[in-house]
Amino acid sequence: MLRVKKPTTHKGKKFILDREPKLIENKKESLFLHGRKGSEIINNCLKDLYHFKKPDAIKLGEKNDFLPFESSSEIERLCKKHDTSLVFFGSHNKKRPNNLILCRMYDHSILDMVELGIKNYRGISEFKTEKITTGLKPCLIFSGPLFEQDSDLKRIQNMLVDFFQREDATNIRLQGLEHVIMFTATQDELLMRSYRILLKKSGCKIPRIELEELGPSIDFVIRRKKLASEELFKLACKVPKELKAKKVKNVTKDVFGSKLGRVHVGKQNIHRLQTRKMKGLRKSASERRKLRANKEKRKRDGK
Repeated sequence: MLRVKKPTTHKGKKFILDREPKLIENKKESLFLHGRKGSEIINNCLKDLYHFKKPDAIKLGEKNDFLPFESSSEIERLCKKHDTSLVFFGSHNKKRPNNLILCRMYDHSILDMVELGIKNYRGISEFKTEKITTGLKPCLIFSGPLFEQDSDLKRIQNMLVDFFQREDATNIRLQGLEHVIMFTATQDELLMRSYRILLKKSGCKIPRIELEELGPSIDFVIRRKKLASEELFKLACKVPKELKAKKVKNVTKDVFGSKLGRVHVGKQNIHRLQTRKMKGLRKSASERRKLRANKEKRKRDGK
C-alpha cells in the first residue's frame, strides 16, 4: 500500500484543500506547451493565444518530447502537477506542419482532444492597432450552419467556448464589451478572427457599433479528433443537486424566454358570476315579470 503523507504546514494544508472537489470549482487554468520541434508560426500563435488567456494561464518554456495523440500520460501528469484543465500544445514536423492541439481534462484525464493545422496566419503584431487589455471576457460568435449539423463540430464548438470563456458575469456594462472572437466553420476549414468593439456616436442613447480587426487571424484545418463518448461527456457535464434550480410547478417558458404560469381554480357557477352592469344588458319590465312568475311557480311546485 502507498503511504499518503499528510501536509504539516498551513500552506500545504491550504494547497491540498484548494485542489479538493467543490460545488463551485475554481476558474479553469490553461497550460501552454511546446513540442520537440517548433516553427516561427506556431510559436507566435501560442504567444498570441497566451496573451488572450492571461492571467488564467501557465506557459512552460522547455520543449516536451512527447505526442499527445500517441501517449497521453505525460500531458495528464503535467496538468495534475500545475492543476490545469485546458491545454494548448504546439508542434511542427514534416508530416504535420504548424500543428496546434487543444485538450481539455476531466478528473485528471483527457476528455476531448482535437488537432488543428495552421494554414494561414497573421499575428497581433501585423495589425497596427492597440492591443486588447489583458483579462477581458470576450464575446464569442460562431458562424456557419455546420456547427449545428455536424456532431463533431458541435463538440469542437463546445470546446472553444470552454477554452475562451472566463468567469460568469451576472451584470454587463456596455463599455466593458471590447473584444470579439469569431469562429466560422466551412466545409474544410475553421476560421478564427479577433475584433475590437468600437462604440461610436449615433445621435441617440444606443451607440453605433464598429469592429476593428486586431488579430490574430488564423485559418485552421481540422486534422485528428479524439472526442469523449456521449456517456462520459454527460458525466462530465453533470451539475450537483445543490446547484440545480428548484423546479416550480405549472411554470414554463416559451421560445422567447417569457415566463408562462398556469393557475388551477375550482368549478364555478357561471349563472352566479357578477358581470358588468350596463343599460344595454338591462332586462325589460315584461322579462322581469316573467322571471318573477317562474320563480313563484317553482316555489309552489316545490311545496
